Parts: sequence; structure tokens; C-alpha cells
Amino acid sequence: MIVIGSGPAGRRAAIQAAKLGKDVLVVERGGRVGGVSVHTGTIPSKTLRETALNLSGWRERGFYGRSYRVKQDITADDLRRRLHLTLGHEVEVLEHQFARNQVSTVRGEARFTDPHSIVVTGDEGELLTFTADSFLIAVGTIPFRPNYIPFDGGVSVFDSDEILDLPDLPRSIAVIGAGVIGVEYATIFSALDVHVTLIEPRNSMLDFIDHELMEDFTYQLRDRGMAMRFGKKVESVARTDKGCEVTLEGGRKVRSEMLLFAAGRMGATAKLGLDACGLEVDHRGRLKVDPETLQTSVAHVYAAGDVIGFPSLASTSMEQGRIAACHALGVAAHEPPEFFPYGIYAVPEISTVGMTEEEVVERGIPYESGIARFRETSRGHIMGLDKGMLKMLFSLKTRRLLGCHIVGEGATELIHIGQAVLNLKGTLDYFVENTFNYPTLAEAYKIAALDAWNRMGAGVPVAQVTDG
Repeated sequence: MIVIGSGPAGRRAAIQAAKLGKDVLVVERGGRVGGVSVHTGTIPSKTLRETALNLSGWRERGFYGRSYRVKQDITADDLRRRLHLTLGHEVEVLEHQFARNQVSTVRGEARFTDPHSIVVTGDEGELLTFTADSFLIAVGTIPFRPNYIPFDGGVSVFDSDEILDLPDLPRSIAVIGAGVIGVEYATIFSALDVHVTLIEPRNSMLDFIDHELMEDFTYQLRDRGMAMRFGKKVESVARTDKGCEVTLEGGRKVRSEMLLFAAGRMGATAKLGLDACGLEVDHRGRLKVDPETLQTSVAHVYAAGDVIGFPSLASTSMEQGRIAACHALGVAAHEPPEFFPYGIYAVPEISTVGMTEEEVVERGIPYESGIARFRETSRGHIMGLDKGMLKMLFSLKTRRLLGCHIVGEGATELIHIGQAVLNLKGTLDYFVENTFNYPTLAEAYKIAALDAWNRMGAGVPVAQVTDG
């Protein structure tokens, strides 16, 4: 099996195939293995976030005020120092995994020459030809770079890959695109006390998140001074002596020292020579696959990860890679659980699993919701949290958990309790009857469950509801 790309999907597929006793080759065009996830995406952005929160003293401002800082003059070098240490460790772990499982790797650009063969162009221009019974395309994505954005090689106008190498921390930045990447970087810079203007042509952001949760999130962003310019398209972007100037539909102008364009990414498929094996991509360079097997229209060629589109999560990409490898080698693979958590590493974090309130209403399911504010927990007081909430949705008929949604400190960790109960078809009674460590933020689960329980008809056993 040949795996093109060594990000989350590629590495999981390669290791799975190797454990099944197959010969596996991983082709990676980057300097070192790891793909976008390790070098420009998931790990770097989350490391940058953690560094920003630590150096700025963000987590302590509930006690010491908004002017509190651990380090007074934070520089771009301060942010990068921890980043390089983390990335080095990630690459070493991955290289060790490949070596331990006898996965071969080659560095270079892969291109199909026929349905069962590729040629790899190395750094020195050397050409290496390989053939295989099956292929997995896991090349990930690259930033979408429209012609009207005057990218300048990382001086004042950046894409979401270049922003990691910004030369200096700006006093102000405009972010075009209020998707996951744009929101994450906008809030990270805001936590560093950079003035941020978030620009989005739609009237809202992150529409797949529960709307009540987004109302709380949006309030927090506005409360700390982030400007939001929604509902207006960008007409032009120009570089100026003082930075950048964005002209919006209607004539409004946004001026800032730096600009981050984060409105979408494209599948990195342009140089793969997919026509040689009979494959086509959509307008964003993405491949269409069978969601159950991850097969493309060419039976022995699979694709997984961001290159196939939503949900574009490292966690789901890993599962896709495993399933693709198993299917390609004729081995039964257990299906992933029905519900998986979605994590957005903004400041504050957002994490969600299961149905949103809007989806529950659309399906016509009788339900009740329960909400807990982090400030209602003792742990929240200890941590100085005055914001953050946890929301759960329960079926009135069966009392089963339908969805869990969290915004606030530790959301991406806390969500796994809700995920476990949801996939195990648990009910409201689990949260009401069980004991949680005290004091913890996880206690919010019990508070939210009791909030729902008080409105659902307290004391009605789940067996009676189910039998009736």
C-alpha cells in the first residue's frame, strides 16, 4: 500500500496496514513527516494558543484584572520558541512510530502515472517510480488564496500557514473569514491584547454550532473589544504605508497593521496527476469518497482527511485512515461511533457533540434543555471564571441525552463525558444519580442535568417513561 501524505489520516492508515503485515510506503512532500496537522495546522495553532494564554496571563485576569500580564512585552519570538520545541517532539514521536512498525518513507512530490503507479520527484530532481495494489490519498489542504488579496510573502498580508512566521506582533489585525481557523486566530490575537476586526460576508459565524452557545461566545468576544463586521462582502484589499486597508461592501473601510486571510482551504491535489488514474476533484480540489469505505470512484484508490472535506478534524481523519486501510486490505474494521466531538480551540474554547437545539426542533423531538454556568461551580470560582456554560439536551420521551455543548475553559476536555454518555445511550439519570469529583468543572454536568430534571417532571423513573 502507498500512502501519499503523513498527516493524521496518512499515518494512521500506514501504521494500521503495517500492523496487518503489509508492505507500506509513505510519501511526504514536506521537509519532515507530520503533514499539515503537525507543521502548519492543528498542533502549531494550538501551541500558539497555549503560549499566548500563558504569557499574557489570560487565565488569571478574572482575579487580577484585564491589565494583568505574566510577560509585559510579548514578541513573536516568544510565541515561536515553544512552537518549535513542540513540533520537534511531535515529529520524533511519529518517526519512531514509523520505524517501530517498519513503515518505509520517501520524501518528494508524488504524481500518478497510471492507476497503479506513481513517480516521486525528490529534492534534487531525482525520479523514483513505485507501484502498489492500493493507494490512500491523504494530502490535506492548502490555504485558498484569491487574486484580489495582495499577499506579500509574510510581511503584512498573511494566509493561515504564513501567520505562524509573522515577524512581529502587530498592534492591530484584520481577519477575513469567520470559519474555524479565522475565529481561532482572531481570538488568540485578541487574548494578546491585539485589536482584532473579524470580517465575514455572512451574517453569522460557525452556523453548525448550537445557536444559544454562539450567542454566549459572541457576547464574550464583543465584551473584550473585538470588532465584528458581518454581512458585508470584501470589495478590495490594499497595502498601505501603515499596513492594510480593507474596503467592505457599502464603502466601510477597515484599517489594520496586518491582515490574515482565512476564508477557506483547498485540497492539495493539483500536482497529483489524478487524471492518470481516472479521478476528478471538485472546485476546491477535494475528492469524493464513499463515506463507509473511503473509496474513490477508482476502487483501489482511497482518500481520507481534509482532502475529502467536512468535518476536517484530526481526530476523524485518523479514524478515516484506519477504516480505509482495513477496507483496502480486506479486513473488517469496526465502525466509528455515531457521535464524535467537535473542538474549536478559540479563546474561549468551544466543543460540541450530538444534536444542536436547532436540529432537535427540526426533527420534531420533544425535548428539554439544562444549562450550567461555570461561575455556578466552586471550581469556577477557584479559577476565577465568570464566563462559560455547559448545555445539554434530553428527550422528554426516553430521557436520553441528545446533545452536549460547551463554551469556556477546558471545553474540549470536558466534552468527552457527554460523548461517552451519548454513545452509550445514557439518560439524564446518569448525571443526576452519579457523584462527580468536587470541586471540578465537570460538576457543571450535574448542575445542568438538575436544571433539566426540574422542568421534566422530577421523580419520574426512566423505566416508566420507556415502558409507557
